[in-house]
Amino acid sequence: MLKKSLLLAVSLLTLVAAPAVAQDRYQNRPPVVVSPDLTAPWVMQLGGQQARTRQVIYRQQIPAATRKQYYQGQVAQPQVKRRAINPLIQPANAMRAQRPVKSKFDPQYLPQTVAYESKEKPGTIVIDTNNRFLYLVTSNGEARRYGVGVGKPGFEWAGAHKVTRKAEWPSWTPPQEMISREAAKGHYLPARMDGGPENPLGARAMYLGSTLYRIHGTNAPWTIGYAVSSGCIRMRNEDVVDLYERVKVGTKVIVI
Repeated sequence: MLKKSLLLAVSLLTLVAAPAVAQDRYQNRPPVVVSPDLTAPWVMQLGGQQARTRQVIYRQQIPAATRKQYYQGQVAQPQVKRRAINPLIQPANAMRAQRPVKSKFDPQYLPQTVAYESKEKPGTIVIDTNNRFLYLVTSNGEARRYGVGVGKPGFEWAGAHKVTRKAEWPSWTPPQEMISREAAKGHYLPARMDGGPENPLGARAMYLGSTLYRIHGTNAPWTIGYAVSSGCIRMRNEDVVDLYERVKVGTKVIVI
């Protein structure tokens, strides 16, 4: 009988003490600290594809002892190392797509006045075929810059010529070589096409020396910034009209 009484008393004490111990354990447990390296995979799973491509940035932890000095400027802030840019990489080529997308036009090729140091006289045209820009040299170390389309692989060229003729809404007579070349691809060109909105030479043309090359407009403005022509320099119709009004027959043109 005595043993049963003792067992009953111990059981009652255990039942009374257990909730207190459990409550104390949950109230006084230390905070859970999760490393950013462990949270990153969880963050990457949230929000679908967009979240998986978003860069996660963690704030730098500042020691409590130096936090006040840090914000007062008494402690030097950490230096951020930036990746060096290779000067041999041409900026316009770094992000250019390989093929033009119809109806899209890159705004970097809109006409604008830019700083441009050159030994050439004002009024000279310099065409940078690598970066797809045409510069009309002005005074005070500046130039008016336009975006252009240039010769596709195998049709690149460089040299210096003069504008020998100007024409508004020029007619187009494809060279026999071009007619044969395109016919082999299944594209049949007309022997001659009158000037107009459907003409691939666009609104204006400036003929270069005795060559077959021209600076001309285009009815496909989305090709500006790409290597797509058979050697001619093409511009948006709005831009070639603007350039046409600024240059004269005899203007020096340098293609590099």
